[in-house]
Amino acid sequence: MKKVFVFFLLLAQASFAQQADVIIYGGTSAAITAAVQVKQMGKSVIVVSPDTHLGGLSAGGLGFTDTGDKSVIGGLAREFYHRVYMHYQQPGAWQWQKQTEYGNKGQGTPAMDGSERTMWIFEPHVAEKVFEDFVKEHNITVLRNEWLNRDNGVVKKNGAVVSITTLSGKTFTGKMFIDATYEGDLMAAAGVKYHVGREANSVYNETFNGIQTGVFHHGHHFAMKISPYKVPGDPKSGLLPKISNQPPGVKGEGDKRIQAYCFRMCLSNHPDNRIPFPKPAGYDPAQYELLLRVFDSGWRETFSKYDPIPNRKTDTNNHGPFSTDNIGMNYDYPEASYARRKEIIAEHERYQKGLLYFMSNDPRMPADVQQKMRQWGLPKDEFKDNGGWPHQLYIREARRMIGQAVMTEHETLSKKPVLQPVGMGSYTLDAHHAQRYVTPEGFVQNEGDIGVHAEEPYKIEYGAIIPKKEDCSNLLVPVCVSSSHIAYGSIRMEPVFMILGQSAATAAVQAIDSRKAVQDIDYEKLKAQLLKDKQRLSKPI
Repeated sequence: MKKVFVFFLLLAQASFAQQADVIIYGGTSAAITAAVQVKQMGKSVIVVSPDTHLGGLSAGGLGFTDTGDKSVIGGLAREFYHRVYMHYQQPGAWQWQKQTEYGNKGQGTPAMDGSERTMWIFEPHVAEKVFEDFVKEHNITVLRNEWLNRDNGVVKKNGAVVSITTLSGKTFTGKMFIDATYEGDLMAAAGVKYHVGREANSVYNETFNGIQTGVFHHGHHFAMKISPYKVPGDPKSGLLPKISNQPPGVKGEGDKRIQAYCFRMCLSNHPDNRIPFPKPAGYDPAQYELLLRVFDSGWRETFSKYDPIPNRKTDTNNHGPFSTDNIGMNYDYPEASYARRKEIIAEHERYQKGLLYFMSNDPRMPADVQQKMRQWGLPKDEFKDNGGWPHQLYIREARRMIGQAVMTEHETLSKKPVLQPVGMGSYTLDAHHAQRYVTPEGFVQNEGDIGVHAEEPYKIEYGAIIPKKEDCSNLLVPVCVSSSHIAYGSIRMEPVFMILGQSAATAAVQAIDSRKAVQDIDYEKLKAQLLKDKQRLSKPI
């Protein structure tokens, strides 16, 4: 009887075996632009997505786009923002406010650019619909809620991936593979070298990598002297929550810490579209004692990053010394098991929901802040299957490949040339805090926040999205790109991921056509196709 069961189990699994020219693992914005490009170039593609909702952060609350210099955003990425623009030209798109009431505030660019017919600021459900439309229009096969078997689900032969298998037993065979996840799980399971954490400045002769004690950018540090102890000034009383008891380390040295995660929340202040902030299970007001001390110091920048998106909603991001970033609680996430990652995500959700509930309801909160806070809530018409809460945690940084080329601050600050560009970036080299510690003077402080302005847009090297040939010859990695920690602080923006997804797909198709490894394709042919498809490899004159 047991043998018969095993036989039918194997038969069932075999029936799920699927094949395509290109297999894409991930459901991010990069995954979808890559899939569209493969289809437009006449090849077959399957998207194997661990996510149910497509689009990653672009559809998960990050609607106030980190554009940088929009002139270097081309190809399918620009098509995405054009489709957003077209949506908001329809009167029916403005349900909760008039278009004339919205204004036109964007990040580095107006929200709506009529001359370019692009819109850079949007609601989450609008972005998700654009990605779903891409899938439907190109008849792209997408399998959702399919998680890579990271233990033995990747089969390689002669240095190339042959197939991947998910935890449900489905097997996908392809000629080329693209890892478009924020975590780099396929890349790691395929044996490609990678790095987690901050490199020492000495590794790539950088200035802004590694531990950054004493460096204060953005106003996200403690400008005021606040005691970290339960009883102010008394170390014997113990530390308040969310403060490390470890020394921060030596400036410029490397460590395994990574920049903090948070949910990019979409909030609403329309009375008919607002859900009061819920009290999360496991709520503990003691977690926010440090926030009260920040307010007691006179700090009042609570609403400075409630950035407006259409229909009286926000993309609310971290701001200030104690905010939505759950500092220090994500160090093991990049390489953690799926079960452990779920615990980390749940802890971030509990912390952030608790923060909102605390600010709205705790009687110790300043009355002026609490009164304004109570005007906000979760939106009824976003993330409907999740109570108005985003379905994607902001994985600002996880694994980073060590590929054929490594992007560093030298390339992103245009101090070293990039000879084989496949896209461009322009955003500030932006890393959030990685730790909260006690200073030698006995006060609380944050560390890791860096904001270094890139004077001009920079090129991204083809070698940064492919592994070294000895690691794997048919894999491309447009999200966990080969870069140093600080360079990734700029590259990690959603428009760039879309750009690199399209370019990775183009290279994959050309590798198939030429029967070559991704490391051996003709770059001039790749460049010609990218330019034909309106990618921007240099700043327009």
